[in-house]
Amino acid sequence: MQRPIHTLIITAATLAGVVIYPATADEALNRGAILSASCASCHGPEGRSPGAIPAIAGKTAEDLRVMLEDFRSGKRRSTVMGRHAKGYSDEEIQLIATHLGKQK
Repeated sequence: MQRPIHTLIITAATLAGVVIYPATADEALNRGAILSASCASCHGPEGRSPGAIPAIAGKTAEDLRVMLEDFRSGKRRSTVMGRHAKGYSDEEIQLIATHLGKQK
């Protein structure tokens, strides 16, 4: 049985609308949590580093955003963080910083 073309177009448009939609604030926070999950492997749980790697706990979201952008641009030298930061977009850096940062 063939479906009329307009039914297929409406179905495709509806499915696209389900996949492509603006993120809510809760979804953005969850995405920030997902993106920043790997930070704990070096910086420790909740950013409290147990060793030689700098702790990030207590830093503001703005401080973290600037640090990540500086690592990404090479303005701030590093052994590993520059490579990590280069993998993130501006939006992703903001989500990570907001998730990890202590708000003023």
